[in-house]
Amino acid sequence: MFQKLEIFQMAHGMASHAGRLQVVAAQNMANADTPDFKAKTLTPFRELIATDAHTASQRATRERHLNGNLPEQNGIQTAQVSVDETAQSDPNGNSVAIEDEILRSVDAKRQHDRALAIYRSSLNILRTSIGRA
Repeated sequence: MFQKLEIFQMAHGMASHAGRLQVVAAQNMANADTPDFKAKTLTPFRELIATDAHTASQRATRERHLNGNLPEQNGIQTAQVSVDETAQSDPNGNSVAIEDEILRSVDAKRQHDRALAIYRSSLNILRTSIGRA
């Protein structure tokens, strides 16, 4: 009865995306002094949900499956890591700005906390509905 509650899948996907966002920010910060390193960015979670929410098409299970669509995790497309084209390069070719990465890291923490709050709140509603509050 409760196997396919989409709110729990959404919260899990959001928390997983926040973790990947934190990893990308940490990798960028670790390479802040590497010559010719281009800062990486991750597809925002909002865009992943917007492209997946209103489609009724088949879903890919592997990267090359179904015309090369992205693999999904719990019904949510996996975010792609790409080079941040908006970042400006230093004279040595490095495009990492520590301040931007700190802000991305803080945003990832907020997103993760929001996902946990959604999960916790939904679980409380579920417990209340079955009489185990």
